[in-house]
Amino acid sequence: MIVGVSKHSVAISFYDSSLMLEHALPWILALTNFVHLFVSNHFRENFPISYTRCRTLETHWDNTESIRHLVVPSNDNSKQPELNFNRLQLSDEEYIDMRFSFGHYIARVAILNEEYWMAAWLRAEAYWEASTYKRHAEIFKMKYADQEFKALKKRCSGQDGNLLQCFCLVGLKKEVKNMKRTVLNSIVGTMDLSIRQYLQGETYPGEIKKHSCVLASKKPFDAHKYAYISNVVVAKYARRRGIALNMLALATRIAASVGMKKLYVHVNEDNKPGQELYKKGGFEFVTTDASSNGQLLMWMEL
Repeated sequence: MIVGVSKHSVAISFYDSSLMLEHALPWILALTNFVHLFVSNHFRENFPISYTRCRTLETHWDNTESIRHLVVPSNDNSKQPELNFNRLQLSDEEYIDMRFSFGHYIARVAILNEEYWMAAWLRAEAYWEASTYKRHAEIFKMKYADQEFKALKKRCSGQDGNLLQCFCLVGLKKEVKNMKRTVLNSIVGTMDLSIRQYLQGETYPGEIKKHSCVLASKKPFDAHKYAYISNVVVAKYARRRGIALNMLALATRIAASVGMKKLYVHVNEDNKPGQELYKKGGFEFVTTDASSNGQLLMWMEL
């Protein structure tokens, strides 16, 4: 049986549908915004850097070697310093502080924001060195570098309450006559030197098993302080050229100049090249028993 439908009934049905859509539209828009915010926040937590905000920067270290970086703006809410990746490296005349010159390289304290960033990037590359095959490895490296850059700047500006003082050391290529290099073309190694204070009852870092926030003294006298090395990284292509050893020598000089008597470093139990490096630099083992996280503590008297 065929049911007839008049033009008038069709018009009324269309009008009713329009009214329903008009009333439902605000709810649809609200639901859409909620889904958008949920998805954005969820994926930003895991992949904080959008592909649309990234640009590729190809940096040539020399005629045969190059490294690929994703240069990404920081989050809108952060106050991260603006970085200029075309900035030229400081000349010898512009840097007058303590430094070590060896072969084709120099070891000194980082000054420019771009030098701090490059130090953070080298650490990110070292951290993910064995995981480059993983999906989104570049994204994770950028997130790591961004976080380390902010933390490094915070430590070196004295805003980390756990440290009395912190220096970021870098190894870089020497200045060449009639040739200007950018910061990204120059930095080949990095290391942190921090001045810390023993916790109450400690004679060396990490001696107390149970965590304590009580310092050895309310006022940090030199006897209660020590120097500590961490985050030692050299670019993969520039290893075994004496860069780490000379940064280490500079660290000992700086530590002694600020009145420290002891310098410590942790090294993984299975990191034999690292252990040999520190032995060559004058370190010896505090104990041959590895800690619960598989690290050995080494030290040297300054």
